[in-house]
Amino acid sequence: MLKGTRDGILKKVQPVSIHGQMSWEVVFTFLDDQSEQLNAARVGAEAITGGRVEVGDRIRVEYLVGVVVKVTRLPS
Repeated sequence: MLKGTRDGILKKVQPVSIHGQMSWEVVFTFLDDQSEQLNAARVGAEAITGGRVEVGDRIRVEYLVGVVVKVTRLPS
């Protein structure tokens, strides 16, 4: 996907320090993927919006040139 969004379910979220800079590794599945293949992305804290994300939350993943640039927690 060059640009766009897809909705998913958060399966795992874990803080990661890369050279002292904190990032988040998010692991998720897409709602429309029957195989429930796991997808992973590492994003900075500024890229997570909509409040604190927790395992099981519905999320919206935003892509730009095939790279995750934003993860938004969706209301329950």
